[in-house]
Amino acid sequence: MTIATHPSDAGRRPERGAVTAELAIGLPVVVLLLVAVLTIAAASGAQLRALDAARAGARAVAIGQDAATVRAVVDHVGGAGSDLRLEHDGEWVVVEVSRPVAGGWFTRLPLRATGKATAWVEP
Repeated sequence: MTIATHPSDAGRRPERGAVTAELAIGLPVVVLLLVAVLTIAAASGAQLRALDAARAGARAVAIGQDAATVRAVVDHVGGAGSDLRLEHDGEWVVVEVSRPVAGGWFTRLPLRATGKATAWVEP
C-alpha cells in the first residue's frame, strides 16, 4: 500500500519542529529584554524621585525647618521607604535620600536609588 503525498509537503517534513525550537529560544530572550527595560525605567524614575526629595529636604533645612518637617518633606516627595541622612558642614548642609527602586514584586530586590543635594543654611 502506498500513501500519496502532495508535492508541496516534500520540503516541509524536516523543518517541522524548527518553529517550536525558535520560539523556545526566542521567547525567553524577549522576556529577559522586557524585564531589563522595565527595571531600567523603574530605576530612572526612582533616581529622579530620590534626587527631588534630597533637593526639597535641603531647601527645607536651608530655610530653618526642624527635623520632623524635613522628614515629612522627604517622605512626601520621595515616597514611602525613603531613608534620610543629614550632614551639617558649617554653613552648609548635605541631604542624602535613598529609596527603593520600585514597589510590588521589585521590593524584594536590593535595588535602591540615591539622591544627594547640598544647600547653604541661611542665618
